[in-house]
Amino acid sequence: MSDTTTPRPAGGGRRGLQAAAAILVAALVAIGANMLADRFLAGARLDLTREGLYTLSPGTRSILAGLQDPITLRFFYSRRLGAELPAYGAYADRVRDLLREYVAASRGKLRLEIFDPEPYSDTEDRAIALGLQAVPLDQSGEQVFFGLAASNLTDDERVIPFFQPERERFLEMDLTRVIYELSNPRRPVVGVLSPLPLNGDPRAMLMRQPQLAQPQVVMTQLRQFVAVRDIALDAQVIEPDVQLLIVAHPQGLSEATLYAIDQFVMRGGRLMVLTDPHSEMQASRPGPMGRPPADTSSQLDRLLNAWGIEAPTDRVVGDLRGAWRVRAGPQDRVQAVDYVAWFALSGDSLNRNDPAVAMLDQVSVAAAGEVRLRPGAQLEVTPLLTSSAQSMLIEAAAVRQNPNPTRLLAEFRADGQRRMIAARFRGPLATAFPDGPPPPPEGAERPADFPAHRSATEGPATLVVINDSDVLEDRFWVRIQDFFGQTVTTPFAGNGSMILNLVELLTGSDALISLRSRGESLRPFEVVEAIRRQADAEFRQTERQLRERLEQTERRLRELRQGSGGQGQNQALITPEQRAEIDRAREEIAATRRQLRAVQLELRRDIEALEARLRLLNIAAVPTLVALLAIGLAIWRARQRRAARA
Repeated sequence: MSDTTTPRPAGGGRRGLQAAAAILVAALVAIGANMLADRFLAGARLDLTREGLYTLSPGTRSILAGLQDPITLRFFYSRRLGAELPAYGAYADRVRDLLREYVAASRGKLRLEIFDPEPYSDTEDRAIALGLQAVPLDQSGEQVFFGLAASNLTDDERVIPFFQPERERFLEMDLTRVIYELSNPRRPVVGVLSPLPLNGDPRAMLMRQPQLAQPQVVMTQLRQFVAVRDIALDAQVIEPDVQLLIVAHPQGLSEATLYAIDQFVMRGGRLMVLTDPHSEMQASRPGPMGRPPADTSSQLDRLLNAWGIEAPTDRVVGDLRGAWRVRAGPQDRVQAVDYVAWFALSGDSLNRNDPAVAMLDQVSVAAAGEVRLRPGAQLEVTPLLTSSAQSMLIEAAAVRQNPNPTRLLAEFRADGQRRMIAARFRGPLATAFPDGPPPPPEGAERPADFPAHRSATEGPATLVVINDSDVLEDRFWVRIQDFFGQTVTTPFAGNGSMILNLVELLTGSDALISLRSRGESLRPFEVVEAIRRQADAEFRQTERQLRERLEQTERRLRELRQGSGGQGQNQALITPEQRAEIDRAREEIAATRRQLRAVQLELRRDIEALEARLRLLNIAAVPTLVALLAIGLAIWRARQRRAARA
């Protein structure tokens, strides 16, 4: 026997070693790439959502960059809430991810702690002690949490008691405001310049109307959150520590006071102006001579016109939608009538993309004027309150002296236009006094610390203009009752909330003001919804036609059953021809009902089939793309190997 040896490729062992070495090198490269990415790309993010839901706005990044002291964020979320209500679970994921983005962008100044408060645990007690809102999940009484508590080094705290899904569009603004307030814990100073008795009428006892001595509810609420400072009507300088100046119903202000307001804005102060074609508050109270003043209008045209804004006071906006029902005149036959000069703004009249009014149900106005941008002005305008299309302009004289609601309603003709009643303006402004300060009032001297003249703002200015001062008066938005010696206020409109929201927004930083509403994480299938709406509309049209035919047939059947002799006849007197007609009517009714069921079934079948196809596409799309990419890569590598061997 002879030994035979199986031949082996000369380079087989060498190629095996090369393959093993290549695998080892690839593993080392992958590990090294991961280490480098973790070291240098830890903060890198790729946000593919349509509205950049997880990308922080420049305003937020600016506030985070300015943090000096650490802030601790404690996020309390009960996972049981997300398990029972998946919509809350998806929203909680977004809140958690966004908080992590805040931490990553804060350069170590923010610390995030996440808690899951179990029932009857120390964590639950801590959440309650911090002021978070416990919400019962079911009838068993189990409570869940979904909120945030934040604190700084001095133990100042800010709390979001519960993340309401309705405010998801303003999530970034709410989180950034919490951080901003903790980094700037001092209460902002708000100046109020107004001839109206917003703090109560000192003549109330003399007029034997003690209720007028009470301040307006909005002022009481304002003092709970900010430091309110009264500004004299003849002020020549607005103190530099005032962050926001509210000018309500400015009447007869001197040039020196107008200049003080102008320079306050030029120095970077925020301004809220409430002008009015007709002040119902002023008209309802006696003047110094015992009678209401003849002039109840106010304007700030000297400043607003120079800045590119108009708030005319010669006409008021009338709106039939939301008009108040008031008592008619004694000569009218009707007891109540729609007073188109007083109306409640709701629905699309409130800007749902602005945090000041987005969550309000309605805001009441009375004899309000319109606000508009002057031609050529370069300011950014954000409408806050807008009339409906059922509005028109009315001469202000018609509401100032003995208004006749019945006549106004009879003469009302809506023109289809919508008019801004309140708006926020932002942009660079030039002074309304280019020649410098005017001389002081006669007999007065300039203050010793009179600031230097400024001809323009250094950056964009922010101001709000509302052409109605009556949004501040109690009777147009709140009911006040005495309950066993205690005053109980019950709002029926959101006027007070709007003012507080605007004050909170305007006393923040420029970065905070620049934030805008964002989208929502839970988005419907828009194509499916459009097809559903179209199919539903077609179904409703077909259904209406079939039901009308069904009703006509049933009515004809009832008439046939009565017989030709009238109401007193019984069925025995029905002729054979009528009997045949009755049978045909019954068959038609049965056929119509079958068609209705078929239309309903077809509607459900089409929509369900479309949703099934989209669901399958969403599930299979990514694996299919990965598989195709892998197949393409394999084909490309096979071709490369064949080319190398050739």
